[in-house]
Amino acid sequence: MANGGQWDPISLPIRPGLYLNFVEQALAQIAGGPRGVVGMPIFNYTGGVLEAGKFYVVANEKEAQEQVGAANAAPITRALSGGAAEVLIYAVPAGSPDVDYAALRDAFEARPFNVFVYPGEVDAAEQDASLAWVQRNRKEGKHFTIVYGGTAAEDRDPTAGNARSIRLADEYAVNLITGVVLGDGTELASAEYAAVIAGLIAGTPINKSITYAALPVADVTKRLRNSEINEALTSGSLVLVHDGRNVKVEQGITTDSDATKRGKIRITRARQAVATDIPATAKDRYIGKIDNNPAGQVTLIAAIKAYLETLETNNVLMAPEVTLDPQRESVGDCVFLAVSYVEVDSMERIFLTINV
Repeated sequence: MANGGQWDPISLPIRPGLYLNFVEQALAQIAGGPRGVVGMPIFNYTGGVLEAGKFYVVANEKEAQEQVGAANAAPITRALSGGAAEVLIYAVPAGSPDVDYAALRDAFEARPFNVFVYPGEVDAAEQDASLAWVQRNRKEGKHFTIVYGGTAAEDRDPTAGNARSIRLADEYAVNLITGVVLGDGTELASAEYAAVIAGLIAGTPINKSITYAALPVADVTKRLRNSEINEALTSGSLVLVHDGRNVKVEQGITTDSDATKRGKIRITRARQAVATDIPATAKDRYIGKIDNNPAGQVTLIAAIKAYLETLETNNVLMAPEVTLDPQRESVGDCVFLAVSYVEVDSMERIFLTINV
């Protein structure tokens, strides 16, 4: 995972590649992932055709039922119903009472996806371990969001869900604390419904927010009071509310709940796109292929600027700038660039002063 990883000015990477350091200045920090794909391990696939230890791509409900068996397809179809273009599933090898979570996480590292979610509940130890995995991959240049949920008992106590959000605080993590009631009266814990949220995040364009997105369920398992919703948002929790007509996402936030910059899923996904797309293009077209002289540097700068301007046109960011880094000399086989832009968020809080 050398291409796109972070670099340390005291100890430069050895392998050829494009390394990115994004320094946060006001609103500008960046990162990314291939859009539309949810990664999900599958533990139960009796009645399907999966082979243990292999990956499969599922694009519709029929394929899901064929691959894992009709009785086991619900987590996959939930992700697809949320909006995912595809679900990348991994048939977790069985045969022991203890799941080798580290091995399944390692297996996913070599595959492209944009949101990761478990099909159901995992314990706190695995939640912590998977967050550390997300953070390590981010440093190494692989960017994706992870979605968590809790048990039905935790969903009935928002303080338990908020504690989980605080424990799992990170700009790449989303923690659902609300269970739902389906139209037939079936209740799903947040850990089960997290697959729908993963699909919603993956399927939403990077220039759009999931805030106020309506969900096709009858109700939530616990309706929160206004004070409880405020506390949840402050904690970095993703909350579903019934507004009297339908169930919707209160606000599309990550668990990164810094008081000065509440983490937004829209901004995180835009950052992820930049941090993935630029290294991929550089690897295919520029690394080892152009000279590190003024002409070659201008070519590279123009390519990155053109990409960012495309995002600007599509309301992902504003005012992109790409220049040679004035603090470091680009000589030999090293090129240092300074990239800046302003991130575009959605209008979510409107304040009126009415004079009469």
